[in-house]
Amino acid sequence: MDASEIASVATEMSQIKTAGAVQIAVLKKAMDIEAQSALQLLQAIPSNPPNLGNNVDQFA
Repeated sequence: MDASEIASVATEMSQIKTAGAVQIAVLKKAMDIEAQSALQLLQAIPSNPPNLGNNVDQFA
């Protein structure tokens, strides 16, 4: 291998490493957005009235 091939391989490896880091950052951001959306959906669910679920119909 001559010096130009070594430099080419090093540059390519650096680009692959950078691309991987960018992909991980995008994935983390997408997961954060999904978590926020899920939390908003859970908060939008109305709560049950206090008397709901206190009695069990044993004669059904």
